[in-house]
Amino acid sequence: MVSKSQRGPGFWHRQLLRLDAERAHDLAIRAIGLAGRTAAGRGLLRRRFPAGDGGRLSQELFGRTFQNPLGLAAGFDKNARAVRGLAALGFGFVELGTVTPKPQSGNPKPRIFRHPAHESLQNALGFNNEGMEAVYRRVGANYPFPFPIGVNVGKNAVTPLSEARSDYEALFRRFGRVADYLVINISSPNTPGLRDLQAPDQVAALLELGRSLTERPLLVKLSPDLDSKAAVALAGAAVEAGAAGIILTNTTIDYSLIPGVAAPGGLSGRVLARRSFELLEAVAAELFGRTVLISVGGVGSGEEIYRRLRAGASLVQLYTALVYRGPRLVSTALAELGGLMERDGCRRLSDIVGADVTRG
Repeated sequence: MVSKSQRGPGFWHRQLLRLDAERAHDLAIRAIGLAGRTAAGRGLLRRRFPAGDGGRLSQELFGRTFQNPLGLAAGFDKNARAVRGLAALGFGFVELGTVTPKPQSGNPKPRIFRHPAHESLQNALGFNNEGMEAVYRRVGANYPFPFPIGVNVGKNAVTPLSEARSDYEALFRRFGRVADYLVINISSPNTPGLRDLQAPDQVAALLELGRSLTERPLLVKLSPDLDSKAAVALAGAAVEAGAAGIILTNTTIDYSLIPGVAAPGGLSGRVLARRSFELLEAVAAELFGRTVLISVGGVGSGEEIYRRLRAGASLVQLYTALVYRGPRLVSTALAELGGLMERDGCRRLSDIVGADVTRG
C-alpha cells in the first residue's frame, strides 16, 4: 500500500511540473510568499495542510522550540521571500539561503533538471541569490519569527579561496543576531573550489571566526561524496572547534546513481537517500549526544523521517520530495510520523531520537 506521503501531487501541482523546473520553482515561491503575507492567507494554508500533533513532536534545540522535527532544506527559499507561508505549510523550521555577501546570478541556464523516474533533481544553480543585504532586510524586519529559522551562508563565486574568510566574516556579522542558527556551507559542488574548505584546519578556522562574532549556534554542512572515515573525522574536528551541529548531507556528484547523467550540478532526492543515511549512521556512532545532527537527502515520507530520527538525527530536512509530491507532503509525513510513534508506544520525540544508534 502506498502511504499518503508517497502519493502524487494534486492538479495544480501537476501543472507546475509541466513547466521548466526553475520557472516552476519561482512561481511556487511567489504563491507561497503571497499566501504568507496575511493572517488570512496563513490561516488558509494551515486549514488546507494541517500539521498539528498536540506537542508530541516538539523539542527544545538551540534555545528555541521546534514544534516538529521536519524542516525545509536550504536552496528552496534562497532570498527569504516565503518564510511565513512555508511555516504555515507545517514545517517545524526553515533554512534560508545559501546567501552570499554580494548578489550573484549563478551559473548559466538551464541549471535545474528533473529526473522523475528517480524522484530526483540535478541542480547547478551556483548560489544564485540577491545577496546578504536584501535577505537581511527581509529577515531583520520580521525577526524573531514564531518558529526557528536558519541561514545557510557561502562565499561568492568570484571570491578567491584564499579570501573566503572575509566573505564568511561579513555573513556572520550580518546574520549573527537575526537567525536562530547559521550554517557554514563548504560542500556545494556548484561553486568552484568550495569543497576544498572541507579540511579540519579550514573548518576550525571558520568556526573560530564565527564564534568570535556571534553567539548563535554554528553548524557545518558536509558533502555526501566524502569518504565515511573522512566525514566522521571532519565532523569530529568541527565539533571540537565549537560547531553546534552537523548537517548530513549536501548534494552529490556521483552521477553513476542515474544512468546517462553527467555534469554539471549536484543530485538530490531519492538517489541520495542511501548515502545520506550511511553518513548519518557513521557520524552518529561517534558524535550522537555531543552535537545536534540534522539529516537531509532522500527524505520523502514519515517512515523515512522516523528512520532518520532513530538513527541519531534530532532534525530532518527535505526539499526534492516536495517538488514531486506537493505541499500536502508535510502534513501527511508528520501524521505518519505520529502514527509510527503511537504504534511503538513512544509518547515524545526524545523516546525515538537516537534509539538505533550503535556506538563506534
